[in-house]
Amino acid sequence: MAETPDLPETLATYLRLRGLEPSKYAKRRKKRRRDPEDDANQPFMNGRDPSPLGAALDKLAQQSGWTGQLAKEDLVRRWEDVAGAETAQHSSPTSLTNGTLTVKCDSTAWAKNLQFMRAHILTQIERRYPEAGVESVRFVGPDAPTWKRGPRAVPGRGPRDTYG
Repeated sequence: MAETPDLPETLATYLRLRGLEPSKYAKRRKKRRRDPEDDANQPFMNGRDPSPLGAALDKLAQQSGWTGQLAKEDLVRRWEDVAGAETAQHSSPTSLTNGTLTVKCDSTAWAKNLQFMRAHILTQIERRYPEAGVESVRFVGPDAPTWKRGPRAVPGRGPRDTYG
């Protein structure tokens, strides 16, 4: 049964079982082609270096769907970069709902001035924070006092019914 006549049968069987000598019954194994995806798992290959922490966090935020919310938070936190230093002293973003950013101003004069700058501010927001989803900007002045709340508020027209 040995394939080589000069080797004893026990040695030929040993070599055949160890795979060192091909047998007529053994299946021919095809050489496995190298898969390009295996390169990422090999040491010292491209893509094996550790990535920076910022890149890893960006990837996590994108996979988790947090990019929109993080862009909104960055917009509020860096309002001074978008609107300018002097403008940011007199205004601050208060809410962002349904694509409308509401900015509260110190006075009605500042609100009117920022309405004239609306196109410039909206362009800056779209350029710096496109993931925030801001479609329009609304500027409001300071709140007027209300008669509807407080310790002495009564239902109905209240004290205004005697004005006239």
